[in-house]
Amino acid sequence: MSEILGRRMLSKAEEEGSDEVEVRREDQDKINRFSRLHQRELAIKEELEAKSKEKEELEDLSTELELADEDEKIQYRIGDSFFHLPLEQAQEMLEAASTRSEEETGELEEKLSSIQDEMKQLKVDLYARFGKQINLET
Repeated sequence: MSEILGRRMLSKAEEEGSDEVEVRREDQDKINRFSRLHQRELAIKEELEAKSKEKEELEDLSTELELADEDEKIQYRIGDSFFHLPLEQAQEMLEAASTRSEEETGELEEKLSSIQDEMKQLKVDLYARFGKQINLET
């Protein structure tokens, strides 16, 4: 009789624990990968915000340079130093900086898109395996 009682208790314990899914090594790897991707996503979004601000500043400078006299020397910052440059050269350097900023923004947006795609796939895999037991909302 104790054997039957033991089986009933075991089967009841199994039923209660049936909602829990064992976390396998590959599952843990996916969870860790998702976490790392999320951190990279946040860092890239921060960089994109900085690039957006830089782009606005470059546009403002370009507008100001359009109003400057052609004979006037322009103070142009390179690193921590300022150099007096002819207007035309300053405009060329500003245009090159704007182009470089746009290219870097494009690269960051591509990286962000790739990361988000991979995160979506990991979400699908992990939610399929764990259901409501895992929360991957960012």
